[in-house]
Amino acid sequence: MNPQDGALIRAENLRKVYPLEKQEVQALRGVSFTVQAGEFLAIMGPSGSGKSTLMNLLGCLDTPTAGRYYLSNRLVSALSENELARIRNQEVGFVFQVFNLLPRATAFRNVELPLIYKGMKKAEREEQVKRALEMVEMSPRLNHRPPELSGGERQRVAVARALVNKPSIILADEPTGNLDSKTGAEIMKLFRRLHADGNTIIIVTHDQEIADQTQRIIFLRDGMIEWDRRRGEH
Repeated sequence: MNPQDGALIRAENLRKVYPLEKQEVQALRGVSFTVQAGEFLAIMGPSGSGKSTLMNLLGCLDTPTAGRYYLSNRLVSALSENELARIRNQEVGFVFQVFNLLPRATAFRNVELPLIYKGMKKAEREEQVKRALEMVEMSPRLNHRPPELSGGERQRVAVARALVNKPSIILADEPTGNLDSKTGAEIMKLFRRLHADGNTIIIVTHDQEIADQTQRIIFLRDGMIEWDRRRGEH
């Protein structure tokens, strides 16, 4: 594989082993794939298949035991802690099942946080936060705190926070897992719209209906890719 072929993400034989007292757990056993900029894909698999482990590697939250991971043609294992922190803050937008919002901060402040860490000036920050909240149709609720918002609204705020730094990639881990089916459908509609606007989106899900709305599904089993299909392929 050539890491210079323009792929946004390139995973080469990724392995992840967690040492336990009496045995090792092999969470990933040699996973290889590429993702081009602008793709919309789902990572699926039964519980224990390695989905969350792979998500953590892709988001630079963890490092592989073996193999190579390139993000935007940079070998992640060769980056310093500061460079990794910058990638997590600016290049990867995370959306989690549990929203991870600060309960006492308004929607506006929750979305603003990554920009504060980045050191952006106040006027520019406020403009970018407003734009992100607009994209997820949450402008009227920007002064509300999470306890005053519905589950779907909280997830929209979480998506706005993921978008605010204009990341290269949005990683969403079971983003509809805590939502009823109607609200989940609205969040997926939002992701489809964001993808149409040019965002690269990877969703980890166990829900076939959610995965079927993406362009491509990578299915993991026992830490390996069982199949990798684009929509319309059999």
